[in-house]
Amino acid sequence: MKTIKAAISPYTSLVFNFAYALGNSALGFITHSWWFAAAGAYYTILAAARFSVLQVKRKANGDHEIEIFAEKVTGVLLVVLSFCIVGMNILSALKERGIYFHKIIMITIALYAFIKITASIVGMAKAKLSASPAEKTLRNISLVDASVSICSMQRCMLVTFPGMETNNALLLNILTGTAVWLVVLLLGLNLIKKRHTDTAKS
Repeated sequence: MKTIKAAISPYTSLVFNFAYALGNSALGFITHSWWFAAAGAYYTILAAARFSVLQVKRKANGDHEIEIFAEKVTGVLLVVLSFCIVGMNILSALKERGIYFHKIIMITIALYAFIKITASIVGMAKAKLSASPAEKTLRNISLVDASVSICSMQRCMLVTFPGMETNNALLLNILTGTAVWLVVLLLGLNLIKKRHTDTAKS
């Protein structure tokens, strides 16, 4: 149980986000790959959003006005992030990008991705009972992170476990990528809209 909690901790996720941002950005620079550059941009924005909200949550001391401002900024970042996902999806469709992993490693990645999506859904349900805007924002970020992880996992699994026809695999990746893009975009717009509503009420 402690291992699972550590794996889905926002601080653990922050470390992974920064590591992926640095790794993909470096690969993009070294190999001149737009795919890795887009992935690096995605994880950089996600890490920046998560880090800023964690800092606000730690220093706000219950000041909801500061948390509300952080939530609005996070909403803007998620909208920007959605365009990074569009770029990644286009590159995936054109280049059929996918990384081959050993089957055991792929199963481990899949297990971690499903733990993340399950934990994020449970967290979203619990966040409705929380009065902290920062806590709700973190849950939204976790859902974005988990959704993209599922999308990336699917692409890699189709390469690691071949069998589906190329056209069907490409269509599946496009549909999943589009669904993830809509989730991220709507979550971002919802955070922005919710903050305008709350400001109007105050």
